[in-house]
Amino acid sequence: MHLNPRMKSASFNSRPRNGRSSTHSVFSGSNSLNGSPRNEGSSLGLRRAPPIENKLPCTLEEFYNGAIRKMKISRNVVGPGGKIITVDEVLTINIKPGWKKGTRVTFPEKGNEQVGLIAADLIFIIDEKPHEVFKRDGNDLVTTQKVTLTEALTGCILSIPMLNSKALTIPCTEIIFPEYEKIIPNEGMPIAKEPGKSGNLRIKFEVMFPIELSTEQRATIKKVLNGGGSP
Repeated sequence: MHLNPRMKSASFNSRPRNGRSSTHSVFSGSNSLNGSPRNEGSSLGLRRAPPIENKLPCTLEEFYNGAIRKMKISRNVVGPGGKIITVDEVLTINIKPGWKKGTRVTFPEKGNEQVGLIAADLIFIIDEKPHEVFKRDGNDLVTTQKVTLTEALTGCILSIPMLNSKALTIPCTEIIFPEYEKIIPNEGMPIAKEPGKSGNLRIKFEVMFPIELSTEQRATIKKVLNGGGSP
């Protein structure tokens, strides 16, 4: 069978996060079209072809907001008189907010048909594309932000572009020290099994040190850090 590579990689329509409950998924909890376990053969004793597995790379934005992916496939079916013919079909995958890498979506008996053999199940295994800003850790989103040494010591305001296309403004008034991590509750990934709940946003920091300092600057910093105040 053949998957259309263009539809596989690019044909989808995202929907807003707050609309996730209004779109009904065609899959049950098992992510199968009929939600029931598959038997290895029928009452007639026919063998079933082994399942066909394909990876489906998805963006963090799709995992966050939900999306609909349409996959065009070409497969062989048994026509009248046992003749093999090729047909094109479009399969719809409803990606729910909070889905994770490794989620399996099954389309029963959508593989190639053969005389005397039950068609294989077609399985899409959800994969995760790398993201420029975030890494996913369970239900948490992790990002590393660069700040200057001055900002690390005196405070700053961060503006982080989120997966819903909005910017999150975060004031940092605490001193940022090595290995410090700032936690923003409920700003991570939605939790698929707990609608309305989300993980945390975890912010790590990379402090940018100055390349050089004058003698006067060194003396001033030394005096301030030693508790002497401004010279």
